[in-house]
Amino acid sequence: MAENAMSTIRATFETREAADLAVEHLVQQHGIARPDIFIQSASNENTTGTESSRGDVSRSDAPHEGEIEVSVDIAPDQMQAVQRSFGDVGALRVSNR
Repeated sequence: MAENAMSTIRATFETREAADLAVEHLVQQHGIARPDIFIQSASNENTTGTESSRGDVSRSDAPHEGEIEVSVDIAPDQMQAVQRSFGDVGALRVSNR
């Protein structure tokens, strides 16, 4: 693998709140630009996560149809630190390719 090659790391979360916190860690602790970070449903369903976070409790239209995925391309030397950050904020699963 080339020294400047990037790897995609993905993590899944139960709530949108946890996914947003993961994004903040990527930006503030690892210096990753926010436009380089992607948040989406981990499935084909529209979802806000598998459970409510306090911010969406009153919303009856907030679907809880699956997990939220955060993905970002990072340098290999960032892999362990980013994996640790995802774990610190409650990632259910972390994978890379």
